Amino acid sequence: MSQQEWAAQALQSFDAVVQATEGFRSRGGQRRMAEQVAHTFARAQLGKVEAEDGDSASPPPARSIAVVQAGTGVGKSLAYSVPAIAMALARGTRVLISTATVALQEQLVQKDLPALAARMPQPFQFALAKGRGRYVCKLKLERLAGTGEAGDEAPEDDLFAEEEAAARAARPRHETEARMKFYATMADVLARGAWDGDRDTLESPPEPEVWSPVAAEASSCTGKHCPAFSQCTYYDRRKALVAAQVIVANHDLLLSSLGARLLPELDNCLLVIDEAHHLPSTALDQFACEADLSRLTWIDKLASRALRIGTLMEVEEVADIPNHSARLRTALQDAARIVMDVYGSELRSPRPAWGGARPATAGSTTRPQATANAMPTRARVAGGALPEALVEPFGQVAHHAAGFLDALRAIAKALRTEMRDKPDEARRLSTLYAQIGALAPRLEGVHDTAQLLLQDAPEGAVPAAKWFTLAVDGDFIVVKAHASPVLPGNTLRNHLWSAVRGAVLTSATLTSCGQFDFFLREAGLHGDEAVTALEVPSPFDYALQGTLIASETQADPRQAADYTAEMVDALLSDLAMVEAGALVLFTSRDQMRQAVDALPTAMRGTVLVQTQMPRAQLLARHRERVAAGEPSIIFGMQSFGEGLDLPGALCESLFITKLPFAPPDDPVGEARAEWLRGAGRDPFSELVVPATAIRLAQWVGRAIRTEEDRAHVYCYDKRLVRTAYGQRLLKGLPPFTLERRTAG
Repeated sequence: MSQQEWAAQALQSFDAVVQATEGFRSRGGQRRMAEQVAHTFARAQLGKVEAEDGDSASPPPARSIAVVQAGTGVGKSLAYSVPAIAMALARGTRVLISTATVALQEQLVQKDLPALAARMPQPFQFALAKGRGRYVCKLKLERLAGTGEAGDEAPEDDLFAEEEAAARAARPRHETEARMKFYATMADVLARGAWDGDRDTLESPPEPEVWSPVAAEASSCTGKHCPAFSQCTYYDRRKALVAAQVIVANHDLLLSSLGARLLPELDNCLLVIDEAHHLPSTALDQFACEADLSRLTWIDKLASRALRIGTLMEVEEVADIPNHSARLRTALQDAARIVMDVYGSELRSPRPAWGGARPATAGSTTRPQATANAMPTRARVAGGALPEALVEPFGQVAHHAAGFLDALRAIAKALRTEMRDKPDEARRLSTLYAQIGALAPRLEGVHDTAQLLLQDAPEGAVPAAKWFTLAVDGDFIVVKAHASPVLPGNTLRNHLWSAVRGAVLTSATLTSCGQFDFFLREAGLHGDEAVTALEVPSPFDYALQGTLIASETQADPRQAADYTAEMVDALLSDLAMVEAGALVLFTSRDQMRQAVDALPTAMRGTVLVQTQMPRAQLLARHRERVAAGEPSIIFGMQSFGEGLDLPGALCESLFITKLPFAPPDDPVGEARAEWLRGAGRDPFSELVVPATAIRLAQWVGRAIRTEEDRAHVYCYDKRLVRTAYGQRLLKGLPPFTLERRTAG
């Protein structure tokens, strides 16, 4: 079948699904997006490309990538899913859909795809792919719940580093007992089949510190050699992935599993990246690394385990472990000491507060004064060039961590061989494997951090961001080293797009100030000849449906105290007029706290604060109040500015308390701005304004969700209408009717 035939067939399937959907109105923009998706995927050459007759070498396979901004109301999930699935079935391949969060994954799998499967003429199977750590490890749970075999040691104490041990020692006895009871209950419902082992399906998902000890992790998993393999939730879900034509993952999993064969091979599947504006930041998070230079007893613990188990397995490489572990510990101690020698004055100084949290303060010694809200102090390596005094210790760290890791890999290989040959001893051997695997990721993190710290950028290239932090954690004074790539586009180009043949990236906010350029650079697609960009506008009549009220203050928003006081007065006056649902978005906790403190008694009962209850509970209460005809106002921060769907009366008023600029002290952003300034470029114009434009567009997007909605959007930051960059920001917003309210 030709490319044209594939595309035509995919569009026929789309049209058939639309016609079969009762009450569904035809949308020109949605059809246009479906056409783009169909033609993009039809052009992509998947799998092995055969050389034509007479050619001595295979031609490079044709790549095809579309970047589609689809405004609110376009119906993008239907526009990409139907053509992609129809074409995958015709071409004998699979569709991989990546979203920003697990919640969005579950919406696709539980709502959108089942509805689609009922309407498409060809049957297809779909499955949800989540990271291993979201599933329970049955062996770990058995040990912690006291229902399994403990092996030859006290495994709970043996499987954790000193931070967790110290936390358990400091924990009140009743809290420890409650936690053990919780683990016992989890083990019971798992054994009875009343729970499937997925953290997200628990009635009350536990906090990370409670879940982490029982989470399945690759480093401590023996796979098919595990005695609980046949009952393992994670591997059971992986079987479902093999049979599915459509797999729904998230950006974290997509990037973390590159080359791991967990998801379909990217050169032989159709990739859809939804909420694609999150992809660049996810890439930076994924490839950043850190190493604790202070708490080092884990090295001795890991060396002891590795020596004991390696000797038992008769692994020759164990002879190198004492030297590597001792030299590694010494090198890390040297690095911590030199960091304090070089950067001590910065690390002992108070860090400027952002978001209202108080910085750690310094005493006369190296120990900062701990406060309830202490933030780490930070010192960034200027220009990304590690001081000469630190090159030697981190070189030693990298060398001895690599040697130690080689020995661990040899031991792990011997254990897997032993498990294969002696299945009757699988439980005991799995426990030994887990004892090493629980700490191996920390060693890998130390190795990766040292390598990136030592990396010098080629001439003209941007260096990695490198910095050190000092913090108080209980009784520990913690010095950490950090390193991160600076340009997400380079990282994505090298690790993701080099493998992808056909992809569609979509979101409601991919343009910035009316242009795709910023996103294309951030995503590593700028200048790529395989890329086509398309903007599909929202079908909403924003000028009729919405009003943007630019309410100015006399105070300069950069003068936080004066501005916040004046803004809160104006906000409370406007909130008094709210009759249905409203959403107030704050840029910091301190700003939100001041607004809460200023609420008059009569208004306190109508306000729901993000920090005071779980999100699902808060939204349910909000809906109940609005349905009863009562006013209900949500106070929220960044996470409530995106992905929140409050149609109709649930959000008739949206209040933006300040333009959502990113915190000014992000070390990766600082490093990138430094590099741009060195090249004679303006980081504020190139980075800050475009990133803020996308964030602001997301916030404003909470207001109008359907063709019937009517909403007022208030912004109290006068920079939106009084600065040149504010005019750029306005270009990226929906064309609301604009009203200006000057300070009087």
